[in-house]
Amino acid sequence: MIKIGMFSSATKVKGQGVGSAYTELINLLKKYYSQELNIEINKFNRVNISHYHTIDPQFYLSTFLPGRGCKIGYVHFLPETIDGSLKLPWLAKKVFFKYIISFYKRMDQLVVVNPSFIEKLTAYGIKREKTTYIPNFVSSDTFYKISDSKENLRKKLNLDNKFTIVGVGQVQERKGVPDFVKLAKLNPEIQFVWVGGFSFGAITDGYDELKKVIKNPPANLKFPGIVDRDKMNEYYNAADLFLLPSYNELFPMSVLEAFSSGLPVMLRDLDLYYSIIDGYYEPAKDVDDMNKKIINLSQDRKKLEKLEEKSKKAAEYYSERRLAKIWLAYYQKFSR
Repeated sequence: MIKIGMFSSATKVKGQGVGSAYTELINLLKKYYSQELNIEINKFNRVNISHYHTIDPQFYLSTFLPGRGCKIGYVHFLPETIDGSLKLPWLAKKVFFKYIISFYKRMDQLVVVNPSFIEKLTAYGIKREKTTYIPNFVSSDTFYKISDSKENLRKKLNLDNKFTIVGVGQVQERKGVPDFVKLAKLNPEIQFVWVGGFSFGAITDGYDELKKVIKNPPANLKFPGIVDRDKMNEYYNAADLFLLPSYNELFPMSVLEAFSSGLPVMLRDLDLYYSIIDGYYEPAKDVDDMNKKIINLSQDRKKLEKLEEKSKKAAEYYSERRLAKIWLAYYQKFSR
């Protein structure tokens, strides 16, 4: 049996993807490999593998302790993805970014959720051979197609019974929330719902302006705030279309959740999506393009259904059973 020390503080902050990815992996390993893997969480005992999900200073210091086994770092973000999320003083940002890379360099192995970031890590001086791509995934037990009607779900969630577009994630500039607001203003007959909040409070990039919008949104735009993970599936099933207008991502958990729920997906057309989910979503280059496609999809049920079929195929490819085998093989390869 392989003894694994999992290290994470991701679940302390609600409404952010790192916590979702961590929770999914822990549940997956316990579900499929309780006999093969002995998992301890945030304990500093001797192990075969130490898997670091967050970059807390105490975790960094623990890498110098004996009995760590193979030290594996989960790369959920890079300095450039943090840069568009948090508003930090110049000096604090410089120190923090150096710390992030220093943490990754302390690892024996790294796991990235998007292969496009292997090159970026190499540019930071990290050897290519120590980096492995393993995609995110979600459980079909948590995110699935609900048999109840959209009308009933909308009533339950205090939403209007009309064509509904849902966006999910932290309320911040990087996620493209200002563009989501613009699209709501351009389409008053369509209901827009952004599920998420300010997970990191006032240091969130664009906090002041976005806070004003949340306090006084357009009549057709709703901000239910941070919703518990076990309630999120209802929001996906109550919607007709998922829209994430982010400017920068690695592999957003919300997209996989939408796929697993059978919800059609539209994303800003970013190069980083090409290597992981190309062909499974409707790409849009900017707000004007998004607007045209939203109008078209809201008026053409057949096109929406074709997009829904793509989501189902994506969900099959990123199924937990397939990823479970990949993770077990990875742990077996690097166990010490």
